[in-house]
Amino acid sequence: MAQENDLRPLIRIITTHDAEGKSVISDQLDEKLPTTVVDNGSAIFSLPYVTQQFPVEMNDGKDLDGYQKYLASPPGLVNTTGTVVRIVDVKPGHLSPMHRTVSLDLGIVLQGDMELVLDSGETRRMGPGDQCIQRGTMHAWRNLSDTKWARMIYVLQPSQPIVVDGKKLGEDLATMQGVPASS
Repeated sequence: MAQENDLRPLIRIITTHDAEGKSVISDQLDEKLPTTVVDNGSAIFSLPYVTQQFPVEMNDGKDLDGYQKYLASPPGLVNTTGTVVRIVDVKPGHLSPMHRTVSLDLGIVLQGDMELVLDSGETRRMGPGDQCIQRGTMHAWRNLSDTKWARMIYVLQPSQPIVVDGKKLGEDLATMQGVPASS
């Protein structure tokens, strides 16, 4: 279910090869990126791509087949052997629940002004082009605008378990509604 916001609709273009080995745009998937509304409508998740292994097996469309399985049950958090590319549109003024993923996450602000909030109380304002490397830490995101939606893109890679002072830190999705646990 999509929700109206003031951001441009997303498209995803996937390339492949024709029988002669020339680069072409794949028609296997619709370019319009499907969305999933989460957290009671405060965020809209899109899943531009997911891989199931590293290095990626692209022969015979194996990566596309795997990606389509994740599209069947978005928003698709981290899988244990590949990468996830996710775009999140955040409602004006929204603060996400404090949470931790079991991954190395590269988050980049595409539009708007966002605030990174850590469980220590430390915060950092981020604007378009600013990046945050989340290394398995508890965090939340706040859209600093009271009137405009913000958009971020995340690339998530699985990681070895995080251990601090002998204690293994696991995934913690808190009260994030509509976001399934990692597979």
